[in-house]
Amino acid sequence: MGDVAMTVPVILALVNQYPEVKITMVSRPFFKPIFENIPNVTFLSVHTNHQHKGIFGLYRLYRELKSKKVDQVADLHNVLRSKVIRTLFALSGKKVAFTDKGRKEKKELTRAENKIFKPLKSMFERHVETFKQLGYDIDLSNPVFLQQMEIPLKAQKIIGNKNQKWIGIAPFAHYDSKTYPMDLMREVIRKLSEDQNQKILLFGGGKQEMELLEEFANENENVFNFAGKISFEDELHLISNLDLMVSMDSGNAHLAAMFGIKVVTLWGATHPFAGFAPFNQPFENCLVSDREKFPLLPTSVYGNKKVAGYHDVMRSISVEKVVFSVQSQLAE
Repeated sequence: MGDVAMTVPVILALVNQYPEVKITMVSRPFFKPIFENIPNVTFLSVHTNHQHKGIFGLYRLYRELKSKKVDQVADLHNVLRSKVIRTLFALSGKKVAFTDKGRKEKKELTRAENKIFKPLKSMFERHVETFKQLGYDIDLSNPVFLQQMEIPLKAQKIIGNKNQKWIGIAPFAHYDSKTYPMDLMREVIRKLSEDQNQKILLFGGGKQEMELLEEFANENENVFNFAGKISFEDELHLISNLDLMVSMDSGNAHLAAMFGIKVVTLWGATHPFAGFAPFNQPFENCLVSDREKFPLLPTSVYGNKKVAGYHDVMRSISVEKVVFSVQSQLAE
């Protein structure tokens, strides 16, 4: 989800700076609501478990796209499936470009020995380079964001009207190495909820996550759990009305950032230097684990690698630091 959301700022800039361009966004149907309010963008759902499964399914997808009279292809994912599609278009004489994910530099950043610890290009810059190969010189210096949307009725029934600051918290990530310890997160939520001028909105998915978030909500008067209670589309509408989002290095950070919402991110095994910091957010909003105590950080680009002795690195990010960062951003 984060990878998909990170394309949005670049696509918004493209359609604003080149209004004659028509875009067909190709992705899984779940992500369609992200692109529904972007002008000149239509969405084509890919069903990799059904009609687009396997090599014959990909050829079927190619034929569908070809029928839309596609002139150029920008492969922003650069994985096996998208490589097949772009190759078919290249063979048919169409101009194609793909995003260089910088795998070599990322390996140098995360390896244990001879680590090269320096900021790499952001994914936004890499996508800009992709479109430049197709003849579109995109400028991100004056960012364009998705517009704020109406608060869904289902959400209003849970939280009421917006009369206070709304802080979203998405405390989970795909990997444990990127997830802030739940005892510390419980304390962050408790401290933030003490301010009656603030409401805390909890986001997540999965049965165990939902149960834990419901627990957090029941423990505090102005904390509201939305996990499993509203659709993804309604969740996007709700996120667009936040004053700030607290997230791990995960998709929710990028969903909030594409609306121009302030985002405070917490980083464990991964690091913003790898290029996955949320769009247009100051670096000080990225709260990283202590590299003096854990010099091998970052140990992974995506958080999928385990390193002995590094399972608890996020405990080096104090509750006080998280709360202070949130309150400082809200005070600006």
